[in-house]
Parts: sequence; structure tokens; C-alpha cells
Amino acid sequence: MSMDLNRQQKRAMQKMGEVNEQGAPIRQARPTVAAQVAKERVGPFQYIREVRDEMRKVAWPKFPEVRRYSIIVLVTVVIVTAFVGGLDAAFGILSGWLYKD
Repeated sequence: MSMDLNRQQKRAMQKMGEVNEQGAPIRQARPTVAAQVAKERVGPFQYIREVRDEMRKVAWPKFPEVRRYSIIVLVTVVIVTAFVGGLDAAFGILSGWLYKD
């Protein structure tokens, strides 16, 4: 199977190490799943330590900000619920007129 690539594609694939100078694909052995899992895994203590270090970097909001955002969310939920309930009631009345219970 021949690969019809333009110069830009060949250069990009050469940089990635997927083709040689002539444009022929380079066959590389794929790493085994066991090797990948062993390389990616860390111990539970190291995991906890890394999570703790990352959580220290988080910019936690202050209580007034949390309170303000919570009120905004609750008001928005009430407004959307009322809107959907109103539409449901309106369509219920319209369908009642159309189908004459």
C-alpha cells in the first residue's frame, strides 16, 4: 500500500518519527499494556501526596463569594422552574381545548 503524501505531510510525519527520508513508514514496536500500566501507576501514598499538593494550588473562594453564587443559582433554578411550569400549564390548557376532554 503506497502512501500518497504531500511534502508538508511527509515533513510532519518525519518530525514525529513515523516515516523515513523516503517517506516509507517506520515500524516501531508498540509498548505492551503491562509496561504502560507499570509506568503510569504510582503508589497510594505518592498519589495522596500529589493530590494534596495540587489541592494547595487551587484558589478556593471565600464564603461571601460562595454565598452569592449559591443565591444566584437558587434564584435561576426557581425562575426556570416557574417558566417551564407555566409552559406546561399553558400547553395543557391548549391541548384540553383541542381535544375536548
